[in-house]
Amino acid sequence: MQKIKKMTAAGTFYPADKNELAKMFKDFENKYDDYQTRAVIIPHAGYTYSGKTAMNALCHLNKNTKNIFIMSPAHYEKIFGCVLCSYDEFETPLGNLKVNTNLCKEFAGICECMINNYAFENEYGIEVQLPFIKKLFPKSEIVPILYGCENFKYLKRAIENFRKNQENSFIISSDLSHFYPAKQAEKTDLYTAKMIENNETLNFDVELACGAVGICAMLDFCKDNGYSFIRTGLTNSSQSTGNSSRVVGYGSWFLYEGDKNQYIKEYHSDTVKEICKNSIMSGLHLGTPESVNSPCVFEQNGISFVTINLSGKPHGRKGTTVPQKTLSEDLKQNAHDAAFNDKNFPPLSLSEFKNISISVSLLSKPKKILFSDEKELLENITPYKDGIIIRDGKYQAVFLPEIWEKYPDTKTFLEELKQTSGLEKTYLSESFEAFKFNTVEIQ
Repeated sequence: MQKIKKMTAAGTFYPADKNELAKMFKDFENKYDDYQTRAVIIPHAGYTYSGKTAMNALCHLNKNTKNIFIMSPAHYEKIFGCVLCSYDEFETPLGNLKVNTNLCKEFAGICECMINNYAFENEYGIEVQLPFIKKLFPKSEIVPILYGCENFKYLKRAIENFRKNQENSFIISSDLSHFYPAKQAEKTDLYTAKMIENNETLNFDVELACGAVGICAMLDFCKDNGYSFIRTGLTNSSQSTGNSSRVVGYGSWFLYEGDKNQYIKEYHSDTVKEICKNSIMSGLHLGTPESVNSPCVFEQNGISFVTINLSGKPHGRKGTTVPQKTLSEDLKQNAHDAAFNDKNFPPLSLSEFKNISISVSLLSKPKKILFSDEKELLENITPYKDGIIIRDGKYQAVFLPEIWEKYPDTKTFLEELKQTSGLEKTYLSESFEAFKFNTVEIQ
């Protein structure tokens, strides 16, 4: 006889009536790019609070997914390690979801899981994801996993194993900060978001996100493979309740198999250029043009250089080298400064605006080069790939990778960079620092 896990969160966390649920899903609809992933981090609160945030990431989950691993912290049972269940199906208002019992057995062999149906009895961290899955992936099967005090390396090992099958996808179920005043929560959640977006696991704990173990497992996996998490939402319960005294934070991300800047180029190049043009137009009219409806990824920190060409000739360039602003704000500022504050060119005029073209370089986070002498420094620079930043006290300069066309020899490249900063080309000191980065170009 089939063992079916009955709904316990229906009517509280989400509508029990399928028609009401369908209406809510309709309200969650939005415009999304067509990138498809096999891993998301999404919240597990009531749909009124975080349903749209969850949908923003879930809509990117691969449409051909056949098995979905749902990893959630246990909220009601104190458990050690991971636990699985012996249910055959989970009930939802839209119909039951089948448990892939074979994959559950395989998972138990990797993480040495116990069976504990009681831990699943009232567990909303799993259940709130099920109506979404039944709606978006009606033929998929699930592998529900709860964890408590667990070394994230074990979950990472399972992720590495099961991701080899292209039919498998993963949901990491987690809310963010709990019960801080709204302003403190926003600050804390932004800090957590940056950790996720930088694949950082050190000091990432349950105070930042209740699903810290699952999140860290996925972040460590991404770091090993050069993948990135793309933000699709960041909010908290005060946006729904109006009560800012004690809030819960929610965020959502999807895994991109590559660098964030490459994702932006592939799917949002037009938005990058539109942000720059609007900023310049604002400067020309001394007003604020219509704001650009940009995806949430532009709220992640970013570094850019903006170049303006007028009738095909250079007419201004400005950029940053440290990720201190959101990418949206960084683009706005650099576009404005390139148009009006480059001392090598006169400020752009309104009559010239129609004849400009804009190119943007999106920079990776600079990485410090460790060296003991100039020979070792030169050996750590890759021609035509690396952009270089040098710094010593008040002296600083940066060359983008495109400068290699002028100075293809590494020694000459570094000498010219030193002279650009105001230093002698043979200069070197104990306080001299060098950093390298790469760029993604948007023309």
